[in-house]
Amino acid sequence: MTTDNNDKSRHKARMQEHKAKVDERVAQAQEEKGILIVITGNGKGKSTSGFGTVTRAVGHGMSAAVVQYVKGTWPCGERDLLMKCGVPFHVMGTGFTWETQDKEKDIAAAQKAWEQTKVWLKDDSIDLVLLDEITYMLTYKYLDVDEVVAALSERPKHQNVVVTGRACHRKVMDIADTVSEVKSIKHAFDNGIKAQQGIDW
Repeated sequence: MTTDNNDKSRHKARMQEHKAKVDERVAQAQEEKGILIVITGNGKGKSTSGFGTVTRAVGHGMSAAVVQYVKGTWPCGERDLLMKCGVPFHVMGTGFTWETQDKEKDIAAAQKAWEQTKVWLKDDSIDLVLLDEITYMLTYKYLDVDEVVAALSERPKHQNVVVTGRACHRKVMDIADTVSEVKSIKHAFDNGIKAQQGIDW
């Protein structure tokens, strides 16, 4: 019985110490501003995480807008749902570069998507902008990285932005407030399992 009491006492002391540290960090984090979140890496779930953040924001009554780079015209469950909630979308619409095989068309579509992005990044009525898979546009040099960094840096102070996609450019990560890397351990597709509606798109 004494051992049990000692274990409980030690556990309570550890939790009290941990809580004090957490409370101190919470107390110190008092700045209020919109943040830039980068979700990158080779694993599955980057866009899913971005759309989850949009859904959370909308659920709290915030306004959001989404630009989908790369994506084609195929169905998108997140887009279908969020548009019903009044979230505006701009979809690049050309699909993957290996499907279009037309660099000029891809660049023109990327530039058109970027023009809409710039409008939303200047709109102080929008609380959150998701730039889904914009990283590829920088990797392929369809967009100028310095122009993208400038627009992200000059957005309204309260506006939040989520950037998703593989191999995010270092200049974007350098100005980000939060960067998460999604690592691939296993992927069903690598084992010949077909992508599923409602799970993969």
